[in-house]
Amino acid sequence: MAKWGEGDPRWIVEERPDATNVNNWHWTEKNAGPWSKERLKELLTNFVIAKNGVDCKVVEVKKIEGEASANNRKGKLIFFYEWDINLKWEGILAGGKEPVKGEVQIPNLSEENDVNEVDISVTIQGSGDEAQRVKAFMHNVGRDEIRKQLSEYIRSLKEEFSKGLILPKKGEATVKPDNVSMITSGFNKKVSMEPIIAPPKKQVGCKIETKSIEISEKFQCRAREFYDALTRIEMVTAFTQGHVKMEVEKGGKFALFGGNITGEFRELSPPNKIVQYWRYKQWPEQHYSEVTFNIEEKEDHTLVTVRQELVPAPELEQTRDNWRRYYFDSIKRAFGFGAFL
Repeated sequence: MAKWGEGDPRWIVEERPDATNVNNWHWTEKNAGPWSKERLKELLTNFVIAKNGVDCKVVEVKKIEGEASANNRKGKLIFFYEWDINLKWEGILAGGKEPVKGEVQIPNLSEENDVNEVDISVTIQGSGDEAQRVKAFMHNVGRDEIRKQLSEYIRSLKEEFSKGLILPKKGEATVKPDNVSMITSGFNKKVSMEPIIAPPKKQVGCKIETKSIEISEKFQCRAREFYDALTRIEMVTAFTQGHVKMEVEKGGKFALFGGNITGEFRELSPPNKIVQYWRYKQWPEQHYSEVTFNIEEKEDHTLVTVRQELVPAPELEQTRDNWRRYYFDSIKRAFGFGAFL
């Protein structure tokens, strides 16, 4: 069996002119946070909105909090960004006496919301007819103009961070962002999260017959890499290819595969153990199983053992098959963790 870094043809250096990230196979990531903050400030500071006798301007970017990253896997880019932005603005009517001052709140600029759907609220200091007219202008016109600037940020983010992530193969021209598939993290999609209760040891009322599943699988990766594949939202999105909600902490909720799988983290011991309450949407209402991932790094592979308690008996074989199909096989395909030569 191959040792770490040996044998896999995807690592053959002549497949890439610079011998880096052969065939774009490996997961690569860039932190786009600092660049994003500067770009947003550049686009929004002193931004003028003038029309129909009203002149408004963003005079200060008061707050930008959040994060952004760009990730590559198999030639697909995953962009994750989430920003809370606060702007100060001033405006005046033609012939007006005093400028109107106020703020603009953008609480959730993220990849899961179309820019046209991003919440933007406008407030003013003081009152009066002139102030209300300027506020109405900012609400009806100013918000649309600000959304255009946010769209420009997203466009330039993808352009800037596509440059070094997708590398050309030998003999190929540089990959252009327009030729790259874009998928998003799904973090902010409104996924219905059901309340979590501990798996009952005894069923009250309608008795449910339950059984246990134990599955072991070998992965060609480090233990930490497999742990990350189950706990980093970008990586979970990559292998599930669907909307993801995930709070990676003890007691944190998660929803995968469009809300078909929901649960709660009960124990997180990186990189060797994860314990979850876990349920499939079609199971009897409020019935949860308990899933334990034991992740053991060996000399030349990582052995993962999944133990699932309290699986409804009629769902046993289907659940076992789904672990292999939607988790193990998908993780291997997404990250190249399945090559043993």
